[in-house]
Amino acid sequence: MVTEAEASLKTQMFEIYIRAPAEAIWDAITTPEWTAKYGYRAPCHYELRAGGAYYVKATPEMKQYGVPDTIIDGEVVEAKAPHRLVQSYRWMFTPEQKEEGFTRVTWEIVPTGAGFCRLTITHEAGNAPSMAAAIGSKFNNTGGGGWNWILSDLKSLLETGKTMAA
Repeated sequence: MVTEAEASLKTQMFEIYIRAPAEAIWDAITTPEWTAKYGYRAPCHYELRAGGAYYVKATPEMKQYGVPDTIIDGEVVEAKAPHRLVQSYRWMFTPEQKEEGFTRVTWEIVPTGAGFCRLTITHEAGNAPSMAAAIGSKFNNTGGGGWNWILSDLKSLLETGKTMAA
């Protein structure tokens, strides 16, 4: 039997409001030039079509810790610019994480009509316990932070031109 706490870890939702047009948020999520500027600063690469590849390359700093060249991979399930992106998502940092398999991430960008957009990430972690535990983690100086931290850093960058660490 699955406990309520275990079930809540399987699907987690994160939401933030960003004073930027949907197109700017979309570009910041889907282009390596932008993704290298916030969060973990690892460039994400998308083929923005159903069945297209998705992968994230390790930064030189990450490689110093022995991580592989490609640290996350997956496939684009749906891409409807600039409002909805659905993808599979798998960590490849360790053999154990790779074995957990693919999870599913849905990005939704909704203009509010008030000059800002609501960005929602729904991450269905399924049977990936290390992923489920990490995606909602709090920021720490050893590399944690999860989606809340990534979204906050993205918001800072889009609204001020600076990340939280700048």
